[in-house]
Amino acid sequence: MTDKNILLSALNNMENPKRENRQTAANIVYHNQNLFKHLVALTFEVDNKLSIKAAWVLEWICTHGKLTWIIPHLDEFTQNISNVTFDSAIRPCAKICEYIATAYTSKKENEFSYSLKPSHIDLIIETGFDWLITPQKIAVRAYTMSTLYLLGLEKDWVHPELEHLILTKIIKESKGCKARGTKILDLIKKHQKI
Repeated sequence: MTDKNILLSALNNMENPKRENRQTAANIVYHNQNLFKHLVALTFEVDNKLSIKAAWVLEWICTHGKLTWIIPHLDEFTQNISNVTFDSAIRPCAKICEYIATAYTSKKENEFSYSLKPSHIDLIIETGFDWLITPQKIAVRAYTMSTLYLLGLEKDWVHPELEHLILTKIIKESKGCKARGTKILDLIKKHQKI
């Protein structure tokens, strides 16, 4: 069985996004890192419903200690996140973006501080704003607001745009959006005083 077929089999056996199912599929990738490139590629096969399960597992791996595995795939990831259409795949991609932004803006030097290129940042920002102006789930909005705040620490035009969107649109959408939006507005104000 080829590497890709091993991955496809693991994803096909996932019945739902329950923690144990994602972890079982992720463990297969942990034990064969060569599968990771197939996982990234499959996440962006946006007409394939299996891409949703691939996104769940990709998020699991990136948020459970292997975020650096995405570094060789940053071009592919950032160029394709805007093409993801399934709600259940957008959420994991938005969470990965937040983790990337957190690592990149960390005071502690790490691989993202020199691997994430301006072109990657621009694509994440562009997709993030698209996610905020289109109908998305609360989690996508929450992760995206945090991502844009963090990347806006380097790109000075981002905070005013984000602030405007939060005040005119997002803060009125739900309690969850209002809570995260208020938190991000406070962070923007604190940053402006520095």
